[in-house]
Amino acid sequence: MSAATDRARAVWLRCLASAFRTALACTIVGCTTLYGPASIRHHIAFPAFSYVTVILIGTDATLGDALHGCWLALYATVQSVGPALLSLWLIGPAMLTSGTISLAVALGAFVVVFPEGTHLVAKRIALGQIVIVYVVAFINGVHTEAIMHTLHVAASTAIGVLACVLALLLPYPRLACWELKLNCERLAENVSERLNLYVKAICAEDNALALTSISQAKPLAVAGAKLLQSIKRYQESVKWERLPLRFLRNLYLTPGERLQELEIPLRGMEMALTSCTTSLPVRILDGETKHGLVQLVENVSLIQKQIKNCLLRDSLTVPESNADNIAESHQTLQTISTRHQDLPSFFFLFCMKLLHCKSLGKPITPTQQKGSSTPCKQTGFFKSTWMSNWSTSVSSKRLMPAFKCSLSLGLAVLFGLIYSKNDGYWSGLPVAISLAAAREATFKVANVKAQGTVLGTVYGVFGCFVFERYLSIRFISLLPWFVVTSFLRHSKTYGQAGGISAVIGAVLVLGRKNFGPPSEFAIARIVETFIGLSCSIMVDLLLQPTRASSLAKAQLSKCFETLSVCIGSISLAANNKTTLLENQRRLKLDVSELGKFIGEAEVEPNFWFLPFHSPCYFKLLGSLSRLVDLLLFSADAVGLLEHESQKIGASWKEYVTKLDGDLEIFKEMAGSLVKCFEDVTMLLSLEFLEKELENKNISHDLEMGKSSNRNIFKVSGSDEDKIDSVTSSYLQHSKEMVDKFHAADEGERELKSQVVLCLSALGFCMSNLIKETKEIEKGIIEILQWENPSKHIDLYEISCKIRALYN
Repeated sequence: MSAATDRARAVWLRCLASAFRTALACTIVGCTTLYGPASIRHHIAFPAFSYVTVILIGTDATLGDALHGCWLALYATVQSVGPALLSLWLIGPAMLTSGTISLAVALGAFVVVFPEGTHLVAKRIALGQIVIVYVVAFINGVHTEAIMHTLHVAASTAIGVLACVLALLLPYPRLACWELKLNCERLAENVSERLNLYVKAICAEDNALALTSISQAKPLAVAGAKLLQSIKRYQESVKWERLPLRFLRNLYLTPGERLQELEIPLRGMEMALTSCTTSLPVRILDGETKHGLVQLVENVSLIQKQIKNCLLRDSLTVPESNADNIAESHQTLQTISTRHQDLPSFFFLFCMKLLHCKSLGKPITPTQQKGSSTPCKQTGFFKSTWMSNWSTSVSSKRLMPAFKCSLSLGLAVLFGLIYSKNDGYWSGLPVAISLAAAREATFKVANVKAQGTVLGTVYGVFGCFVFERYLSIRFISLLPWFVVTSFLRHSKTYGQAGGISAVIGAVLVLGRKNFGPPSEFAIARIVETFIGLSCSIMVDLLLQPTRASSLAKAQLSKCFETLSVCIGSISLAANNKTTLLENQRRLKLDVSELGKFIGEAEVEPNFWFLPFHSPCYFKLLGSLSRLVDLLLFSADAVGLLEHESQKIGASWKEYVTKLDGDLEIFKEMAGSLVKCFEDVTMLLSLEFLEKELENKNISHDLEMGKSSNRNIFKVSGSDEDKIDSVTSSYLQHSKEMVDKFHAADEGERELKSQVVLCLSALGFCMSNLIKETKEIEKGIIEILQWENPSKHIDLYEISCKIRALYN
């Protein structure tokens, strides 16, 4: 109960702090534009865009984010206002029409969005400036002074940026380095607590106690993932705080990579425990080994404390005695068990070994050191940013988002001006400031933006009605709304898009004056926003017609293709770890992309299409994610074996021949099954397959197909026994190899224990690769049954038909 209370208190404090900083920045803008000197107010002609700039830069920001925002606003202004000034000076405001304005906005948007390296916030600010410059110039007509008009837009942007910087300095600065250090300490504690729970589980004397420890660790794993995301975010902000704050320059500023490496062995421990929940407590650990395990945990906990104390420094020191004790705790492992149920215990110890190495900052095997960069070193941040944006070649991947944004914005401005000339920019502004970095769920995002705009605008109109005569109190009424929208931004229902729309909707009503009756402005802005969002949806449907559910199925097939390559690259041959790691990274990227498509498909409307079977796809995503981890552990085990084999000598080649033979049989079995998954998921439908067979007069007999498809098998019955026999053969050959290696001294005993752990870990990965493949087979059958409810689904038969059709 106390943990839940602490989490609720932390959420409240975070939202209140964010609301206070945002409110302070908006107050600075409001006081400047409403009560400031007339000379300043004259140049800040667009306070609405000043508020928009505050929301874009200052939401949940640190001082580093605000300083970064200064550069982004400057870059955006040069990119948008400069060309706009030249256009207005050449054409002349009197010659502008709604058509030419829409074309100018579209062209300006294309120029802004097309460069790949430009930051998303810079693009949003630049697009907003383009809308304001062109549309307001068209509204004012001949009264527009091109130079002063563009300067007013730049000044309105500048006051918003300045307000963000001041709000993050007062009453005390919110530094990213402080947030980084705090989150690192929390994550170090989280890692230590999870480690203790996992060890309690594997050392537990009864099943109930072990399951309790595993259950307690699950919410900590979720919290740890969130802390890691925060750390990675703050790392980028700290780089910008190093420029003005000299005392930060010697701090260790990249702890996220080290903590990410600590997260991987912990996931392996959890995987080991969950794979043997039915056989807990673990019986393999004898008294001596259990003592060594507890001793190892005590020493790793000391290392975790050392990390917590030295996390923000360049060096990390660990007492030599601790390292010696940790090495001794593994020397009791001198033989390999051939029982499958013992593999999780050995894999758990293998993950403990990985955690020990990574907590010390040691590479598991010798690797090349990665280069690092800072914003102010190497070729220069400003120069490299500008050049990287324009030096890359033109590709359809970059052209399509730029063309889609330019067309959406041009049409939004055109139809907005047709509806109401004086309020035309409100149709383009929501499209401009909500530009997305990647593909998103069109209908859901448009829905939450519309809801947020309506909620914020209605709140603003209500505040104007209640505090009609008191402008200062009316402005103060924004504070509770900032708190509410802070919660909205972190909710699943509204997210960032809905929360930001709600903030802007209220600020534009309560933070300005002399814009007419609030109710009329509210209706006009809601209608214009609806026009802009409708144009955005229409363009998305025209230029991006493929449904996310179709993309998810295609990406699933791509994941199986990459998985097949990964399984094929598992080998004990020399220099194989690099190849396996490269393939594993490719699979990880493909699985990540699959997750994005599944998330989008889950919320897209069905219309007349078959509903998306999201629960089954999420199960497949979970299995593929676990396969990614298993392949990474396999690569670590192979790398360690390769490293230790150099100490064993020439006899290693003799030993490894039989093991490679077992691995080849395993790869042939698992690879053919994954290939079957790939072929089946590429099918448009079973009806399409039947028609193609019929059209090409291919008569398919399942029995006749066995000869050409004998390598395809089902993970059930005798085939499952065959897989178990391959794993048993691998373990037996591993045991024979280890037993032949006689350890005479302490060094050889340590070497032998390393080989035992690595070979056992590889056996565990083989076994669990097949287990996850079983789950994937069930999921694919469920999807095919969902799509073809009247048919009996047999993957083996379908695969044979596909081979008969295309071979």
